[in-house]
Amino acid sequence: MEAVIENICYYMDKILFLIPNLRHGGAEKVLVNLVNNLDQSKYEITLYSIFDGGFNKEFLNKNINYQFKFKKIFRGNSQLMKLFPPKVLYNFFIKKEYDILVSYLEGPTARIISGCDRIKTKKIAWIHIELNDRKTASVGFRDWNEALEGYLKYDRIIGVSENVIDYFRKNITDKVPTTVLYNTNETEAIRKLSQEPINITFDRKEINVCSVAKIMKTKGFDRLIEVHKKLIDEGFRHYINILGIGEEQKKLESRVKELGVQDTFTFLGLHKNPYNLMVKNDLYICSSRREGFSTAVTEALILGMPVVSTEVSGAKELLGQYNEYGIVTENSAAGIYEGLKSLLSDHSLLAHYKRQAELRGQQFSKEKTVEAVEQLLDSLLNE
Repeated sequence: MEAVIENICYYMDKILFLIPNLRHGGAEKVLVNLVNNLDQSKYEITLYSIFDGGFNKEFLNKNINYQFKFKKIFRGNSQLMKLFPPKVLYNFFIKKEYDILVSYLEGPTARIISGCDRIKTKKIAWIHIELNDRKTASVGFRDWNEALEGYLKYDRIIGVSENVIDYFRKNITDKVPTTVLYNTNETEAIRKLSQEPINITFDRKEINVCSVAKIMKTKGFDRLIEVHKKLIDEGFRHYINILGIGEEQKKLESRVKELGVQDTFTFLGLHKNPYNLMVKNDLYICSSRREGFSTAVTEALILGMPVVSTEVSGAKELLGQYNEYGIVTENSAAGIYEGLKSLLSDHSLLAHYKRQAELRGQQFSKEKTVEAVEQLLDSLLNE
């Protein structure tokens, strides 16, 4: 029996996804969703995490080959890796031969896989953010020239939104074929999990607004706190509930207390199941300064939640060029203020965007996104 299984695996296309870790992030989450749902009869999947552990590891299916190099993240790891050329790093991390190698984030993993010089192996760089300048594009590489040289070695660049690809082609190179593939979400599981009971009580007399993200500078929660205070002072009663943890939390909690809104702006922490909490809210807000293609906004639409989002990459692809499915605001505190105010002051508009969110959420089915990825993988394998 073991010999039969080995022969079957031998003829399966071998694909490795490389990611720094599986901590609590959107890219980490959608990668786990993706590998869990790729056709296991067609592909032999390996998920390789440079550092072991992380919040999303427990959601990885047991039949996925999981590997890691280091048990824990250590200080200065990025600088240490820059001491070695990409080829040396590739040979250090990747011991077997694969048909396709995927760097699932920008930076160190892209540099490592660029070191593969095996002609038959196809290389994919999966980009999740706007690489809108040379400094951002060079993160994880020694410098801009090495970053450009590295990305030119790839066979395909995948972006999670049209904006992400546009920035890549404009600011890095247009000499590598590109494809837009939307994130994979466990749509049915999300809806099922949203029905589980909760032990938190929300005030149903006022509008509850939520956001789910790492609490970090790019998510714009500092702006959201100021907007919340301004709206409260103007008489627009509402609550804001933040689901997540991160390095900015203590600083932001201090600001919440300074403004005296600790009773209406709450940090609820990290939850294994955020969906049953999300649906108890009336509105989802994305206050980010930068996104690639917001996983949380996509999940909010799947749950039929009205959405207000700053104009970041993917926002108009999700919510419509003309606010058909949600409201896209200027990427500023003033924009967030106007977007929230419009729904807090008009309950009929809030009801309208709830209906539109339910409609839009149906278009992000797990089946469609996985099928698109498999078509891309097969096309590369057949080149």
